[in-house]
Amino acid sequence: MIVAAAANNAIGKDNQLLWHLSDDLKRFKQLTSGHAIIMGRKTFESLPKALPNRTNIVITRNPLYQAAEAVVCQGIEEALDICSNDPNPFIIGGGEIYKQGMYFADTIELTRVHQDFDGDTFFPELNTTEWALTHEESKTTADGLAYSFLTYKKK
Repeated sequence: MIVAAAANNAIGKDNQLLWHLSDDLKRFKQLTSGHAIIMGRKTFESLPKALPNRTNIVITRNPLYQAAEAVVCQGIEEALDICSNDPNPFIIGGGEIYKQGMYFADTIELTRVHQDFDGDTFFPELNTTEWALTHEESKTTADGLAYSFLTYKKK
């Protein structure tokens, strides 16, 4: 999984990101390029287009849904089957897909923004008895917004 979440686990509001962190977007691109990215329909529709150099997989309950330059499926297990040849597919959101994907994930690449934000979509609370922090890199934007790149591995 890869996600950027506020201190209160908010990840979005009105199908939009809550902040713009250039380093986070660069990290997202670097980590996901060449891999499958699994997302819900709303997350896909929030993008300007399918993300290049990645297999875009969209999960929706609507069997008639079509998405340009993306593979459409009905559930997380089907999405994982589609990318079974990828050694490192990424679940990229949104909130419901993250909840469903927690069982299947073995790594979480989390950008933790160190303040609360008003959101309507949230990342699930991490259970520290199941997840171990293996990497941490702290950053601050020019205007003082503190955030960290964190890597968690399933215990």
